[in-house]
Amino acid sequence: MYVEKPMIVFLDRLASRSPEPGGGSVSALVGALGAALVSMVGNLTLGKEKYADVQDRVEELLKSSERARSELQDLIQKDTEVYAEVSAAFKLPRDTEEQKEERKARVQEALKAATEVPFLITEKCLEVARLSLTAAEIGNVGAVSDAGVAVLLAEAAAQSGALNVKINVNSIEDEAFCSEKWRRVQEILEEAAELREKVMRLTYEKLG
Repeated sequence: MYVEKPMIVFLDRLASRSPEPGGGSVSALVGALGAALVSMVGNLTLGKEKYADVQDRVEELLKSSERARSELQDLIQKDTEVYAEVSAAFKLPRDTEEQKEERKARVQEALKAATEVPFLITEKCLEVARLSLTAAEIGNVGAVSDAGVAVLLAEAAAQSGALNVKINVNSIEDEAFCSEKWRRVQEILEEAAELREKVMRLTYEKLG
């Protein structure tokens, strides 16, 4: 798994001609970085006497941010796996009508699976954006800039995930599936943008 290897391995592979990792994995990585920053704010707040009245909320914040980070880390690898399935489906033989039909069905199935991963990434990044707001509101003011960075990363990663959803749904014939996925993505992006504005405004207010 890429998260268990030196970062340079991921970056070198990303910069190469290899089709994976790609934008989906990068989206998950950036989202995970945002979640880690939320955790950082939480850890810098936990146990501080000045923030004694919010300790329970900070503990919950940390649990949520670490869960989101773990899930996004897993999605870095998962995105490469579903891409491999799409690639394999496109390579199936199509010499006969039966093979053509089988290939088409397999491609459509693989594309749906490849859509679900960036969709999940987009959803998880919205969660990170929400957590960033909590971090900015109750976290150690000395680390409020990190909450700001977290929400910027979360929104960017959500937008990136959305692009990967879009490129896949454009090739999927199931209109109901595509319509529902893209409708939800639009809702996510709208909320993520609103959260970015709130967190950045609050961050700059606290920075003075």
